[in-house]
Amino acid sequence: MPRYRLDLAYDGTGFRGLARQPGLRTVQGEIEGALTRTLRTEVTTVAAGRTDAGVHARQQVMSFDLVEEADCPRLLKSLVGQLHPEIVPFALERVTDAFDARHSAVSREYRYQIGNEPYADPIGRHAVWHVPDPLDVEAMNIAAKFLIGQHDFASFCRATSAGGTVRTVLDAAWVSEALVTFTVKANAFCHQMIRSIVGLSVDIGRHRRRTEEIAEVLAARDRGRAGQMAPAHGLILWEVGY
Repeated sequence: MPRYRLDLAYDGTGFRGLARQPGLRTVQGEIEGALTRTLRTEVTTVAAGRTDAGVHARQQVMSFDLVEEADCPRLLKSLVGQLHPEIVPFALERVTDAFDARHSAVSREYRYQIGNEPYADPIGRHAVWHVPDPLDVEAMNIAAKFLIGQHDFASFCRATSAGGTVRTVLDAAWVSEALVTFTVKANAFCHQMIRSIVGLSVDIGRHRRRTEEIAEVLAARDRGRAGQMAPAHGLILWEVGY
């Protein structure tokens, strides 16, 4: 059976997450529905990263098998026509049978966006967390460096996270430009890990918690120590590496 790779972007605002759920509107459900309608045969996809409700993607990757060879440009055009504007597939190609969107990925990069102004920007409200309090981004960036390397991130993950809570963070940094942005790259992430890290980091930026406390929380392996969790809408799956 020929295998295909689909790259897509989406605004996660109106979806109950990526993964298909009976009776609920999800990104995977919409993609599989569009493929099934176009090809007139049931199609099941595998995704590189499982995003929660309200989380967006600049580059999500899916793989799927078909019974017959597909005309990629024609199929991609059909998908765009059915799914636009909330989901936009932008690349489709035939791949080898060894490719798996999830297991072949060697890294995932996410970005979290914060609007650090006195008043919220109504235009960007679906993709930016508004934090009006002044943030010490330098302190947040120092704290982020404690995350790099292989650690048990149990303090930042839901107890039900699949595959355990040990992850390898390749890079983590905060930058203050038009927005305050957290960029983090790892081999994989466990459930709610990034949003928990951002929540603690913002408290560090507000000087409500000490910079080195992020290392203490990490070592504690206690979910209760992390504190607040940032809202989903500021998080974007930015890039998947293979």
